[in-house]
Amino acid sequence: MPPADDLTHVGWSELADLPDWGVKRLPVKLDTGARSSALHVEDVEHLGSRRVRFRVVVHREHRDRHVRVTARITRTSRVRSSNGEYTRRLFVRTTLRLAGVQRPIEVSLVDRSEMNFRMILGRTALAGAFLVDPGRRRVATRPRRAHVHREGRRAERR
Repeated sequence: MPPADDLTHVGWSELADLPDWGVKRLPVKLDTGARSSALHVEDVEHLGSRRVRFRVVVHREHRDRHVRVTARITRTSRVRSSNGEYTRRLFVRTTLRLAGVQRPIEVSLVDRSEMNFRMILGRTALAGAFLVDPGRRRVATRPRRAHVHREGRRAERR
């Protein structure tokens, strides 16, 4: 394990990219209590030969903001969710980019439509690279700043 000075400091919530899938600035919750990572997906379709197709819905309110992904299933495993129930989940691999660190991770595909965050990053994805400050959010990835239009109205930069 590297010394704490060599780890990238992050808060309990950050913005992450999944560059293999074209997903940018996805709000994620860093959960050191969870071993595995989980990603909200919809329309899961088994393609045979250990492949799966699904939609990554990147925004809670704007459901039209999604990415269609085809990936290889790395494993199927029984996972205990936050409510204590066990379910069988598919796992796939992708690349995570967070706070300048890029690394391969394994993520389970699950329905998180009732949750605030589309993605949870668990210990396995965080270990050896990140130091999580549970008292702060977005330590490493600041939200985009609002800017002022010529008419004087504030608007979010796109």
